[in-house]
Amino acid sequence: MPPAPGPEAAPAASTAPAALELRGLWKKFGPKVAVAGIDLTVPAGSFYGLVGPNGAGKTTSLSMATGLLRPDFGEVRVLGHDLWADPVRGKSLLGILPDGVRLFDRLTGEQLVMYAGLLHGLERETVAARTADLLAALDLTGDARTLVVEYSAGMTKKIALACAIVHAPRVLVLDEPFEAVDPVSAANIREILTSYVASGGTVIVSSHVMDLVQRMCDHVAVIAQGHVLAAGTVDEVRAGASLEDRFVELVGGRSTGEGLEWLHTSSR
Repeated sequence: MPPAPGPEAAPAASTAPAALELRGLWKKFGPKVAVAGIDLTVPAGSFYGLVGPNGAGKTTSLSMATGLLRPDFGEVRVLGHDLWADPVRGKSLLGILPDGVRLFDRLTGEQLVMYAGLLHGLERETVAARTADLLAALDLTGDARTLVVEYSAGMTKKIALACAIVHAPRVLVLDEPFEAVDPVSAANIREILTSYVASGGTVIVSSHVMDLVQRMCDHVAVIAQGHVLAAGTVDEVRAGASLEDRFVELVGGRSTGEGLEWLHTSSR
């Protein structure tokens, strides 16, 4: 008689590294503490939103997380790799759209994306094909041979995004990617990013538009005064309220507009 089957073994826990891990990040500028010991884990394959008021430390945190600014203390890991111990390896996994991006704007849009791809070690033929695809997807084909210095703010943002993704990175870190971008282009960018995440990539996006983050992201972190106030899935963080209401509750600072009675037209 065969022995009775034993209990099924529990499935092994996933050992895949997080897309991005920040551990104890600190940064001071003179006497001002911009980031005060931030800990954050971004799961691989997530669409992660980072929200906070102006001066909260979002951009400083993202700059340290992507190798643009060295932290005073703390550790950054990109897919398990220590970014500051091996910055070349860590940065090769990242695509970055930083705040206030500075570009080689005396190149044409096409030349700039080509240059970005070649810097990442891609073959020229591969870069040329990807550049054409990106310019078409971002509605920049007609301006491919226009100098970037002549681009509008929205076009500049889009060409910078093309430079960030031409090498097909594993993790995209985008600081205000929709700022100054028209609604049609914004919809196209959202579709590109959603498809990228569906294929296994990870997107980390900083934005002030709460409705956009709530609709687009599956995870979110609220940062204020250099601290993480809440982090988790969007539903966990908003706790039954809208993300905007929850954000205001966590951050505070909503003004009633008192003292502006002179602005009311009925007072004339």
